[in-house]
Amino acid sequence: MNRNQVKGAAKDVAGKVQRKVGELTGNENQQAKGTAKQVEGKVQKGVGRAGIGRGRQEDALRGVTATLTANERNDNGQD
Repeated sequence: MNRNQVKGAAKDVAGKVQRKVGELTGNENQQAKGTAKQVEGKVQKGVGRAGIGRGRQEDALRGVTATLTANERNDNGQD
């Protein structure tokens, strides 16, 4: 396993925990944040598995993070 695979797996697990806590407490914001973190982790794991060069990895992760942040703003009624 390379660095991105390990970091991605950690984000995926952290996201699952955060999402589950949100479900148990009825906090939809935490559920959404947890789901977003899971997606980011899965993408990072995939990037690591694909062996994409460092510059392209950072671009891919930046794009996913920007999309997730924009979606979260839209879900919260912010534009």
